[in-house]
Amino acid sequence: MSKYRNCFLLFLAAFVWGVAFVSQSKGMEYMKPFTFTASRNILAVIALMPVIFYRRKKDEKNSINWSITITAGVLCGIALTAGSLFQQYGIVTTSVGKAGFITTLYIIFTPILGIFIGRKSPFIVWISALIAAIGMYLLCMNESFTISKGDIMVFLCAIAFAIHILAVDYFSPKTDGVIISAIQFFVCFVICAVLSLIFDKPSIEQIKTGIVPILYAGFISSGVGYTLQIIGQKGVNPTTAAIILSLESVIAAIAGVTAYSFGFLAADQSLSFRQVLGCVIVFWAVILVQLPIGKNNKN
Repeated sequence: MSKYRNCFLLFLAAFVWGVAFVSQSKGMEYMKPFTFTASRNILAVIALMPVIFYRRKKDEKNSINWSITITAGVLCGIALTAGSLFQQYGIVTTSVGKAGFITTLYIIFTPILGIFIGRKSPFIVWISALIAAIGMYLLCMNESFTISKGDIMVFLCAIAFAIHILAVDYFSPKTDGVIISAIQFFVCFVICAVLSLIFDKPSIEQIKTGIVPILYAGFISSGVGYTLQIIGQKGVNPTTAAIILSLESVIAAIAGVTAYSFGFLAADQSLSFRQVLGCVIVFWAVILVQLPIGKNNKN
């Protein structure tokens, strides 16, 4: 029964993250990307504080290697900042649905980039990458054979998130993953806050009018979503967990169209048949790369 409960919690995390694309798009109606990203990340730090205190109270005997933890948090924070900003700038000029599916490509980029640190990628990864490229062509290429700036930005975001995942994978076994997460959110906040003061010229009025998408992206998407993932992954096969979490791309597309139909988003979020086909192919590639085909799994 606990396995089914945890799978449901993972689905809730995917749902929360998928809907977050809508809040990110809505937030751009009130402020610029640096300001929005800084605001959501400081809220994410606040949201994780109770989780950290609770976990440390239960596990007081294990000491923390703060040198490794801080190093990990800073490096992961830089990668997270790059990914978040590319995504946030991309969402300004592309639809929520497309952004969700393109972002999910990090699942394919992660094993490919792992080659540079000595990790071999199974043949199925390369097949999935080829399938994803076909899907991306249908999803992003328009009649004049050009790709929008927003699509390119979100594509770069997926690469940055793949680098982030590899960094987390390297550091998390050495220290507390939740503390790393809190530090990375804080690093992202500091970088974006400085850039916001230089380029965005933020105001209290912007924060007040855009408080709802900020609260959702900060507390719900980052804080609650991350906590659901931590709890949900316990006792669930990693492949199963990854497939469930990748549903965020599908949820993002549905949430974008729904938000537009109810007037919550000003920009049309509908996708053509060609783009929907591209989404299906990309999602198929993402699922395929997570299946244990041609992989040497030792259970």
